[in-house]
Amino acid sequence: MAADSEPESEVFEITDFTTASEWERFISKVEEVLNDWKLIGNSLGKPLEKGIFTSGTWEEKSDEISFADFKFSVTHHYLVQESTDKEGKDELLEDVIPQSMQDLLCMNNDFPPRAHCLVRWYGLREFVVIAPAAHSDAVLSESKCNLLLSSVSIALGNTGCQVPVFVQIHHKWRRTYVGECQGPGVRTDFEMVHLRKVPNQYTHLSGLLDIFKSKIGCPLTPLPPVSIAIRFTYVLQDWQQYFWPQQPPDIDALVGGEVGGLEFGKLPFGACEDPISELHLATTWPHLTEGIIVDNDVYSDLDPIQAPHWSVRVRKAENPQCLLGDFVTEFFKICRRKESTDEILGRSAFEEEGKETADITHALSKLTEPASVPIHKLSVSNMVHTAKKKIRKHRGVEESPLNNDVLNTILLFLFPDAVSEKPLDVTTSTDNNYPPSESEDYNLYNQFKSAPSDSLTYKLALCLCMINFYHGGLKGVAHLWQEFVLEMRFRWENNFLIPGLTSGPPDLRCCLLHQKLQMLNCCVERKKARDEGKKTTSASDNVTNIYPGDAGKAGDQLGPDNLKETDKDKGEVAKSWDSWSDSEEEFFECLSDTEELKGNGQENGKKGGPKEMANLRPEGRLYQHGKLTLLHNGEPLYIPVTQEPAPMTEDLLEEQSEVLAKLGTSAEGAHLRARMQSACLLSDMESFKAANPGCSLEDFVRWYSPRDYIEEEVIDEKGNVVLKGELSARMKIPSNMWVEAWETAKPVPARRQRRLFDDTREAEKVLHYLAIQKPADLARHLLPCVIHAAILKVKEEESLENISSVKKIIKQIISHSSKVLHFPNPEDKKLEEIIHQITNVEALIARARSLKAKFGTEKCEQEEEKEDLERFVSCLLEQPEVLVTGAGRGHAGRIIHKLFVNAQRLTESSDEAAAMTPPEEELKRMGSPEERRQNSVSDFPPPAGREFILRTTVPRPAPYSKALPQRMYSVLTKEDFRLAGAFSSDTSFF
Repeated sequence: MAADSEPESEVFEITDFTTASEWERFISKVEEVLNDWKLIGNSLGKPLEKGIFTSGTWEEKSDEISFADFKFSVTHHYLVQESTDKEGKDELLEDVIPQSMQDLLCMNNDFPPRAHCLVRWYGLREFVVIAPAAHSDAVLSESKCNLLLSSVSIALGNTGCQVPVFVQIHHKWRRTYVGECQGPGVRTDFEMVHLRKVPNQYTHLSGLLDIFKSKIGCPLTPLPPVSIAIRFTYVLQDWQQYFWPQQPPDIDALVGGEVGGLEFGKLPFGACEDPISELHLATTWPHLTEGIIVDNDVYSDLDPIQAPHWSVRVRKAENPQCLLGDFVTEFFKICRRKESTDEILGRSAFEEEGKETADITHALSKLTEPASVPIHKLSVSNMVHTAKKKIRKHRGVEESPLNNDVLNTILLFLFPDAVSEKPLDVTTSTDNNYPPSESEDYNLYNQFKSAPSDSLTYKLALCLCMINFYHGGLKGVAHLWQEFVLEMRFRWENNFLIPGLTSGPPDLRCCLLHQKLQMLNCCVERKKARDEGKKTTSASDNVTNIYPGDAGKAGDQLGPDNLKETDKDKGEVAKSWDSWSDSEEEFFECLSDTEELKGNGQENGKKGGPKEMANLRPEGRLYQHGKLTLLHNGEPLYIPVTQEPAPMTEDLLEEQSEVLAKLGTSAEGAHLRARMQSACLLSDMESFKAANPGCSLEDFVRWYSPRDYIEEEVIDEKGNVVLKGELSARMKIPSNMWVEAWETAKPVPARRQRRLFDDTREAEKVLHYLAIQKPADLARHLLPCVIHAAILKVKEEESLENISSVKKIIKQIISHSSKVLHFPNPEDKKLEEIIHQITNVEALIARARSLKAKFGTEKCEQEEEKEDLERFVSCLLEQPEVLVTGAGRGHAGRIIHKLFVNAQRLTESSDEAAAMTPPEEELKRMGSPEERRQNSVSDFPPPAGREFILRTTVPRPAPYSKALPQRMYSVLTKEDFRLAGAFSSDTSFF
């Protein structure tokens, strides 16, 4: 057994010490990143200009490396700047210290208001940061910190990189960095100290100078002078002496009739709280030399009034409550509700005392009983125009979401024609506060697909928005909408035109709800004209050829295929063809006409000859068409009274397109599609035949589409030049749609034809559509109008302040909104972005007003001072920090000084009780010696932050070493103390 185990005892493990360790691989990865970014050698840039750290462009690029399984992110931060490096200068640059070391002494960009913390602490234009990745733990142990720093040092030495490399250690919130920069024979160590409490001996300049000199350890005696830059920051938080100018909206002003913040048709505007929370005053002494200023624990020469440089920044209140933003946001929330109107209000919402509940959604089933559809509520039109009739009562106040006074005020605002004996023209606006129709603001509805700003739809959106915010919320919205729908039915049944809507067919550039209301108005117009026509018919038995002048059908179906000539000089506009109707339901040929056509018209339609038709009695003539005559009998050609094409909303057009598309591409489907599309053409042919007995297709084409009738001069048998005409080539195609329609058309005047547009059916369809709308659907329809109104309000308020940056933002919002709202069903996220942008602009304008009120721009008597203050306020809004011209002695400086003095007086008055306390308690209240020293300057409170930059150039570590830049930055606040030092050494002989 011993012999068998002997070979096993000779087996041993061989370790290859040439294999790279994790540490070596990490160093190699750092070197690889530096090489990839071409950070090798010394690249000198041009001298830093004043303020370039804030106004210049900073860029960064990142990569990710790992140390074993621990991941680090490597980021290169650099200021975009032209390099002065040229070929052939390499030898001259060998002994030049790195660019970063030179930047340590630059004084042009001390205390930049907006920059990376390392830029502020060290004044660097380029550096690399190695930090733990986003989801990695912080580097806390000292051994790991030293390991990372040594890795950086080795990588810099191996690559020859002269860009400073920092390693972030400890917790990220502490912003603690250590780093190194290497050059030919020189090295700069970046070190940092971070404490939560300031040691008493280092609360002033004298103590910081002691630290700086001891850290340098310069062997020279005496030491070179130290250059000092100091910045004290004072915070003004107490704005009580200046009330916020925004007045709260007066809810009672609505019913009282006064012009207040909640006047219907006007959106509120402004912040409910002061959007400026703090004012920071930075007093700077940029170039001081050690020995000319005293700042110790007993006395200080650093009086802020005497500081040569003042700069101011304002701290904005986080998410201030803004009225306009809240209004639009709350209205947008309705879009996400699922309840129907009946679920919100309950069935009792439409019940009347002693009457059964009627469901408006069943209106289509009651067409045969129009009198059975009750009007459930007091309509504003009914209230005024039929005041002598019995007035129905509203529900009790306890049952109604909307107060009766509020409801009546809204209805009178929406329907102003009800307050006058003579109804207003539907095309005129009743509010002079809206922009004129030719202005750019008015035409924004084209871009937003909303509605004109003087339209009923626009006003309804504003009312619903205000009701949702102040009067009943969702229930109030549902209540007002139901009252609105009932008002629409009342107007339809009583032939009252709807105000605030332009006449004519629905405008497809507007929202669908606006199109539906326009469609209902078209129906009211047709019905009203038809009812008036009945009275005219009963007063006269012979109405066949008594038509007033009109352009008739001419120009209604324009296009390359349908071009009718128009004689615009003929008379006035004719009554609609509906006016001559004998029936409200359906148009049809009378029995006598049908019998007369059996032997003549039908055969004539088949044969195509006009001779048999010449014996028919002409009907439905509008007026004679110039000098044109019929080709076969030479009779004058008359323009007929024709039906207007049926107006359509975009949803009906889409539905029609889908039906036509489903017919397919077969011959039968194409034929059926052509017949469906030629309904209006067939109606016009029948009217033309009735007005011109004995006419032919050529006669119709000469009037309806002159381009399809080609005339040319020819010489007849007698040698005379005559005009000879014929149909165009497309009209001669076999089975042509026009030929087929002409053959099937009967001589029927428009008043006896089936209506192309059944206003009764279309009106009931619109009313049904309105009745079934949920509050969420309604809000979706009207949200473009609300956004449109909000942007107009922002533009109006901006014009009073004249802020250039706000104008640019508004243009961006308009462009963004146009892209989002112009298409159906926009995403909620994109709508939220638009609302957020509007709220931000509102807050920006409110900040401008707050600053103008505090700086008293309106009280300046001298125009020059007023312009300077307005320019100063504008810069405060647009720039991170603004230099005060003249410091404490300038006009703005004196105002800022006064603000601090008033705030200090308020503080002193609130501390009067301290005078009655014992002396020992008073000493405790005064705090540390440093605080007691600062309190000697009563005009300003103790500085919230003190920053010092100490610089010098000394040889280290020996007297014969090269003189290199040394720098230490320190910041002292109430709960923070930081020292960031950059100490350079000559490594040539060490």
